Amino acid sequence: MALMEANALDMSTILLQAYELGDWINGSVEVAEYLQAKHEMEHDNSVKEIIRSFAKKKELFEECERFGHFHPDYNSAMEQVQKVQEQMEQNQVWSRFNQAEHQLDDLLYTVSKTIAHSVSMTIKVPSNVMQPDNGCSSGGCSTGGGCSGKCG
Repeated sequence: MALMEANALDMSTILLQAYELGDWINGSVEVAEYLQAKHEMEHDNSVKEIIRSFAKKKELFEECERFGHFHPDYNSAMEQVQKVQEQMEQNQVWSRFNQAEHQLDDLLYTVSKTIAHSVSMTIKVPSNVMQPDNGCSSGGCSTGGGCSGKCG
């Protein structure tokens, strides 16, 4: 019974420290910048219009994509999606949000990686962005991207 109580104590200590770490992250500059950029984006009419346009163009493209390259409007629909994506990237409010989101993602990835590797260097850490830490170049060998030969 004493062993189970010790394990429960260890788990509660770990959980308390995890909540404390979460509080530190929530108080970080990255989170503050992300929340500010998100607020600006959600209240900017030009971004709202671009997002609505993107959703419409994406829906059209997905309908064409069901039939693949053989659909008569496939290339046109793809070009329309790409044009709206370019508009998004050129919008300063959207770009600021996107940059803040990437910075927050980098922070969370770094924290996750630090925790995982403190347990074992072989633990894989999920990320939203392809991390070149393992010697694989962007895209990897199987996707037609450049291959360093170190992927596996």
